[in-house]
Amino acid sequence: MLTNEWLYWLIGAFFIGVAVHILNNPENPRRIASGTFWGLLGVSFGYGTFVQSKQAPAWILGIVVLVMVALAGFGLTARSPEKTTTPGERADSARRFGNKLFIPALLVPVVTVLVATVGPLITIGGTPLLADGSATLTGLGVSAIIAVVVAVLILRPPSLGTPLHESGRLLEAIGWAALLPQMLSTLGILFTQAGVGKAVGTIAGWVLPEGSLFAAVVVYAVGMAVFTIIMGNAFAAFPIMTAAVGWPVLVQTFGGNPAAVFAIGMLSGFCGTLATPMAANFNLVPAALLEMKDKYGPIKAQLPTAGLLLLVNVGIMYFVAF
Repeated sequence: MLTNEWLYWLIGAFFIGVAVHILNNPENPRRIASGTFWGLLGVSFGYGTFVQSKQAPAWILGIVVLVMVALAGFGLTARSPEKTTTPGERADSARRFGNKLFIPALLVPVVTVLVATVGPLITIGGTPLLADGSATLTGLGVSAIIAVVVAVLILRPPSLGTPLHESGRLLEAIGWAALLPQMLSTLGILFTQAGVGKAVGTIAGWVLPEGSLFAAVVVYAVGMAVFTIIMGNAFAAFPIMTAAVGWPVLVQTFGGNPAAVFAIGMLSGFCGTLATPMAANFNLVPAALLEMKDKYGPIKAQLPTAGLLLLVNVGIMYFVAF
């Protein structure tokens, strides 16, 4: 039976490979610190398997996270000098391969859906091939491997190490922001365990006019957007606002449809994603990769859309979910 652990180990091996590449690059001005950062991340993916199975203490991972935060927070990491094809070479390659360039990218969603749909139905000797709940991540891992293989067959790079080099170059361009979604998701869990949702619910009880459904909907939807702006992740904001307002007020008190309330609540949170630098993978990373002069350019362009969508979500929740 396959679990998701193989994928975590594969991802960890990739980060370790990037770390080794950085450490062996004398042109990187801070290769020791940068290589250590990505190497620690790679090792943590494998070590986490033993933490999950209770075979190793979790506090070691906590120390690793603190070391990584110190390396990035004090600016001790740096990008290696970029060595890649020129714009002219990329333009020539695009003309030569045409629409074939889209094949590897399109394979990822297609294979992921196929594995996630068919995988759970396959059994070997009466035992399911995939562990319960692992189908989607397994499909994503398999699709990524297939996409890399197909890309190599189509593009015929000069070296089989080119995929690692180019993906490492992209990872260095993104930098520490690549880890922000994981960190923020963990923060949401910590906030929930600490009782922040109950505290917010108490405050909401003081603010909300008694018996006002519209006010409760506004507080839930806007609260999802605001907490997402603060935490950078709607999935981190969801348990807090749902524990505070969504479940006790909108569902239990006003009899809302849970599926509709929570789905629209998540969409309201995504409005906050469009408006915060904390959602680095959506907003800061594209600006860095596109070398935009204004690193907050994507956010400024998205603010009108975010505001309009939030108003629409409030209206849809009020008229549809009850």
